[in-house]
Amino acid sequence: MNKRSILSAVFMTVALTLMAAGELTIKDVTGGKYYAKTLSAVTPLPDGDSYAQISLNGKQIVKYSFKTGEQTGVLFDVDNTLTEKVDRFDGYILSPDGTKMLIQTNTQRIYRRSATAVYYIYNIATRRMEKLSEYGPQQSPIWSPDGTQVAFVRDNNIYLVKLLYGNAESQVTKDGKRNEIINGIPDWVYEEEFGFNTAMTFNADGSMICWIRFDESKVPEYQLQMFKGQYPAYNQYATYPGVYSYKYPKAGEQNSTVTVHSFDIQSRQTRQIQVPLDKDGYIPRIKTTEDPEKIIVYTMNRHQDELNIYGANPRSTIAQLLVKEKADKYISEDAVAGVAFTSQHIIVPSDRDGHMQLYLYSLTGTLQKKLTNIPGEVTALYGYDESNGNVYFQAAGKTPLEREVYVTSKNGKTQQLTSRTGWNDAIFSKNYKFFINTWSDCNTPYRVSICNQQGKEVKALLDNAGLRANLSNLSLPKKEMFQFTTSEGVVLNGVMLKPVNFNPSKKYPVVMWQYGGPGSQQVKNAWSMGSMGAGCLYDAYLCQEGFIVVCVDGRGTGARGADFEKCIYKRLGELEARDQVETAIYLGSLPYVDKNNIGIWGWSFGGFNTLMSMSEGRPVFKAGVAVAPPTDWRFYDTIYTERFMRTPQENPSGYDTNPTIRVAKMHGALLLCHGLADDNVHPQNTFEYTEALVQADKDFRMNVYTNRNHSIYGNNTRNHLLRQIANHFIENLK
Repeated sequence: MNKRSILSAVFMTVALTLMAAGELTIKDVTGGKYYAKTLSAVTPLPDGDSYAQISLNGKQIVKYSFKTGEQTGVLFDVDNTLTEKVDRFDGYILSPDGTKMLIQTNTQRIYRRSATAVYYIYNIATRRMEKLSEYGPQQSPIWSPDGTQVAFVRDNNIYLVKLLYGNAESQVTKDGKRNEIINGIPDWVYEEEFGFNTAMTFNADGSMICWIRFDESKVPEYQLQMFKGQYPAYNQYATYPGVYSYKYPKAGEQNSTVTVHSFDIQSRQTRQIQVPLDKDGYIPRIKTTEDPEKIIVYTMNRHQDELNIYGANPRSTIAQLLVKEKADKYISEDAVAGVAFTSQHIIVPSDRDGHMQLYLYSLTGTLQKKLTNIPGEVTALYGYDESNGNVYFQAAGKTPLEREVYVTSKNGKTQQLTSRTGWNDAIFSKNYKFFINTWSDCNTPYRVSICNQQGKEVKALLDNAGLRANLSNLSLPKKEMFQFTTSEGVVLNGVMLKPVNFNPSKKYPVVMWQYGGPGSQQVKNAWSMGSMGAGCLYDAYLCQEGFIVVCVDGRGTGARGADFEKCIYKRLGELEARDQVETAIYLGSLPYVDKNNIGIWGWSFGGFNTLMSMSEGRPVFKAGVAVAPPTDWRFYDTIYTERFMRTPQENPSGYDTNPTIRVAKMHGALLLCHGLADDNVHPQNTFEYTEALVQADKDFRMNVYTNRNHSIYGNNTRNHLLRQIANHFIENLK
C-alpha cells in the first residue's frame, strides 16, 4: 500500500470515529443540516403598518402587522388562485399601491444578479392570476407608479404590458441583439461591479419609460468551453464540447458605450436624453423621482473618482447637474448604491472626511448639512423621514467588528436603537414607526424581532431555537477575537478557533483563511463569519481535525476608515499579502503554534491573496489553497480592477505586482481549484498561472470543476471541493 493509500485509510478511520461521536462532517456543513433560518423576501407595505413575507413553507405570501407581529392576512397562496395555477414560486414584486403582485416562477439564473423567469400578474383582492406575457420568459420587470403597466426585457429589448387594456403587450425597442445591443438591463460588468440588474424606470406619472442602452458591439468577447457534465447534463455536448461566448471588458479594454433614452408611451416617440458623459464614462444608475418631468441619472468617469448626479427631463432631454462627489482615489460601489432620494432631499454617503458619513442635499443640489457624525463608519442608510428630519442608518459605531442601528434627529442627537451586541440589521416600515431587527453574533444564529421606533422589542419572530439545539449537541470551538501589531506598526483584527480539547502545552498546526479585497470584512461578531459563513462551521471542522484556524483582516479591508481601506490603491496585493505573512509570523511566536506548519487559503480575491502571500518572499506558509484566484489583474474586468488600479497602460508596475510575476518565490505545497465555466474570474487565470509554475519548476496540484461557475456548487460539487481543501492541509501540515 502506498503512502497516499495509508493516509486515506487513516483519514477514513478518523472521520468514522468523529461521526460516531456526533461531530461535524463536511456534508453536514454543505448539506443544509445546520443552515440558519431567516425571513424571506420581506417587503414593507404602503399602508405603513404592515409587511409581507414569503411563508416558511414557501407556498404563501403572508401579511403581518408591524404593531403586533401577528399575521393579518394571506396575500397569495399557490393553492388558492383563479384562472392560472402554479405549483411553486420563487419570488414576488409588489405593485407600488400594494394591490397587485408579479409572481416569479421557473427562474433560470444567468449571472450573479440576473435571471429570466415566467411572471404572473396577480390581483390580491380577486385572486385572479394571469401570465405577464405569452411570448417567452421575461427579465427584470418593473411596475409603473400607478400599478397599471409593467415593463420588462426579453432578448435585450424592452416590452410594455398595459393591464387596463387586457394586458396588451407592445415592443418598445427593436434593436436589441445578443452580444451587441442591450436595452433596460446592465451588461455583465455593470451587473457584477455596480451591483444592479435593472437599468430602466418609469417616470412619476407612468407616461414614459426611461432606460440605459448598452452598445457592447466593440467589447471583446470571452469564450467558456462547456462540456456534457452531470447534474445538469448538457447532452448537446456529449461528443464535442460547446462554447459560451459573451462580452467581457478586461482591464484597459473597451467598455460598452452607454446612452440614456426615453419612450413616450402615448406618442410612441423615442428620444435620447442629453446627459454629459466622458467618451469612456459610466452610467451606473437610473432612477425615478416624484416629478413626472424629472428622472435621475448617475454618471462616473472611468477612474471612478468622480460621481455626478443629474436630474433629466425625459421630454425635453435636458439634464441638469445636481450633485458632484469627488474622491482622492476612488468612490466605492457601496457609496454609489447608497445614494437615496426622498420627496424633498438627496442623501449622499461619502468618506470625504475620512469616514463614511451621510450628507443632506436639496433636490436642486445644495448641500444643506452633514447628517451624521458618528464615530466609525455608516454602513447602510435605511431612510430619511421628511416629517421630522430623522435619518435611520446602520453603523460600525463602536468597533469595526459589530453593527448597530441608529437614528439621528434633526438637531443632531444620535440614539442607538438596538441593544444586543453583535451584528444588527433593519427593515423599517414605510412610516418609520417600526422596524424588523435581524441580530446575530459569532456564536448565535439569527434572531429576528419587531421593534418600535425607540428600539423596544414588540415581538420576537424567529430565533433559530431548533438550530441552536442541534448545535448544542456538537463540540464546537470558541471564537476568540484578538489584535496584534505588525512589524510596520499596523494594528490588525483577527479571530482564532482552537480545537475543543486544546492543550496549551502542545504545538498545533494552523490554517489561515482570508479574503482581503478592498472594503471587505471577514473578522466580525456575526453568524455570517467564517470561511464558508454559517458561524464558522467549516472552520470548526478543521479544528476537529486538529488545526488552530485563524482569520485576520489586513490593510484594504473595510469599516476602519478611508485611509486603512484605500492604502492599497494602485498596488493590489502588495500590502494585503504582507499583512498575511506578518500574521503567520505573529502566530508562529505563540507557544502553542507550530510555526513550521502554517497554511493559508482563500477564494476569489482570497485566492489571489493566498498566492501573493505564498510568494511574498518570506517562506512562512508550508501549504496553501487558492480557489478561483485572479492571477493577473490584466485578466479581470474594467470596473472593479480600474477602480483600484487604474488601467494597465497607466499603472504597469502596479499590474506587475501579481502572483505570476513573482512565481519564482512561490513556497509551499499548492492546490489550485477552479470552475471551468467561471464567468467572473476566468479559468484563464489559473491556466496561465500553472504554466508559470511549470516553467519555474514549481510542483502543484489542481482540481477543475466541469461546467461550474465562480461559486463552484451543484449536487456533490461543494462537498467535494471542501474535502479537497481539508485533505490538502491534513496531508501537508500534520
